[in-house]
Amino acid sequence: MINYDDFSKVELRVAKVLEASRVAGSDKLIKLILDAGDKKEDGAPVTRQVLAGIGKAYEPESLIGKQIAIVANLEPRKFTIKNKISEEQIEQVVWESNGMVLAASDDSGIALLNPDKEISSGSEIG
Repeated sequence: MINYDDFSKVELRVAKVLEASRVAGSDKLIKLILDAGDKKEDGAPVTRQVLAGIGKAYEPESLIGKQIAIVANLEPRKFTIKNKISEEQIEQVVWESNGMVLAASDDSGIALLNPDKEISSGSEIG
C-alpha cells in the first residue's frame, strides 16, 4: 500500500486528443498529441505527445476529439521501435512519451477512462 502523501504526488488530468496515429513497427502503440492544459510562460498552449498501448482496441481516428484521463507528471519514457526497411536494412526510431493514458482492462478488452461530460483540458482529477 502507498500512503496518501505518496498518492497525492500523482498528477491526474483530463486531456483532449488533438491527433492520433499508429506508430510504424508496432501493432499496439498509438501516438497521441494531447491538449493537457500545459502552457508556456506567455500563456500559449503547449501540446504533449503520449504513446499508448491501445492499438489493438482502438482505431486512431476514433480517438480524435475525445477527452481522456492521463498521469501528467511521469518522467518521459523512451520507446525504441525497429522498422524493417528491406531484408538487409532495419531502421530504429526512438519515440518519447510524456505521460500515461489511464485505461481499465478485463477479458473483454481495454476501456479508456474519460469524464462523463465535457470539461476543460488540464482539469485535475482528484
